[in-house]
Amino acid sequence: MQKVCWPYFDPDFDNLGERIYGPPCRVYIDNDSIQDCTVVKVNSENKQGLLLEVVQILTDMNLIITKSYISSDGGWFMDVFHVKDEHGSKLTDKTVINHIKHAIGTSRRESDSVKASEANENANNNPLEPPLIDHGEHTAIEMTGTDRPGLFSEIFAAFADLHCNVLEAHAWSHNARLACIAYVSDDSTHAPIDDPSRLASIEDHLSTVIRATADPASNSTHVGHKENETDRFLAGQGKGCMNSNVERRLHQLMLSVRDFDEPFCGASSLSLFSSKVEYCERKTTSVSIGSCEDRGYSIVTVKSKDRRRLMFDTICTLIDMQYVIFHAALRSDGADAFQEYFIRHVDGRALNTEGEKERVMKCLEAAIERRVCEVKREKTFLTSLVKNGKTSCGVYVWCVCG
Repeated sequence: MQKVCWPYFDPDFDNLGERIYGPPCRVYIDNDSIQDCTVVKVNSENKQGLLLEVVQILTDMNLIITKSYISSDGGWFMDVFHVKDEHGSKLTDKTVINHIKHAIGTSRRESDSVKASEANENANNNPLEPPLIDHGEHTAIEMTGTDRPGLFSEIFAAFADLHCNVLEAHAWSHNARLACIAYVSDDSTHAPIDDPSRLASIEDHLSTVIRATADPASNSTHVGHKENETDRFLAGQGKGCMNSNVERRLHQLMLSVRDFDEPFCGASSLSLFSSKVEYCERKTTSVSIGSCEDRGYSIVTVKSKDRRRLMFDTICTLIDMQYVIFHAALRSDGADAFQEYFIRHVDGRALNTEGEKERVMKCLEAAIERRVCEVKREKTFLTSLVKNGKTSCGVYVWCVCG
């Protein structure tokens, strides 16, 4: 009788990395090394997207990142962040410090258990579209298209005509493109809208509003075949709500409608500036791409005005464009910021073609500039705001985003 042997699998093999290197994620908060800021150090097993999760946690807490050093070679992730609170001071509140440690550690553990199931469920989905979660209390609607004066008001008027109660809405406009995420419920029952026929009616109505133009004579110019392909509407219970925050989704939607392309051909009337020369003179962001041939990296250098969430916007765009960040450095010098990233595509190659380099540079410039608001005309007024079924009054200042 032939003897059959089976291989032996050590049950502790999966924990081998933890036994060698320690816990999968360690967070250190240092308030002694530097006088004017707090140092946050993160050591962890490296996972794609982990850097963005850490930066998002810090920025969502309204912390200001003044310097950062990132290294993730060899399967291990080491980050150093110099941070201040929103008042420019060191972090002294024990509650805030403990929250940073808990949030980063929890995010790291959850990413291991959640990403495997999400990969199977979303294998055939658009890589720009993150997994959706069901909030159960509203329906989220995503819209993209060509922007024009008064479009946002028309969208909300359409919601009123469709008997939809808008609980919350977020919208970005840049280079004559609009991206909007609205959370709505039924006007009478305050329940999510899940009837397929009604959702189809809402889609048809809003699509008509978004594709319309202020000047009927220019309709063929503003609505072409390419624009019809990029105009987008996603509706359904929980749709548009994602594991990352709303701002990352807005970045993805703006990228999908190519807001990195300048709108001067056929859409100059929508531009904030009177000419392309004036537009270029007002730009404050510079992006260049070099190469590190010894290690096979592409080096992305970004110089811009410093502001909050700058690092989040840059890293978010690189990751959504399917690039892996191996090393990075960020520093802020007064009003200006300098960022440097050593990247490769997810397939392991560097940026080889001039076309790919130009696209990355344009997308990064757009990601930084689309959040910068320039107040062209201020108009303060008293109005009523309905949110979550309650009416409140407030004073609002309108500004135009470039």
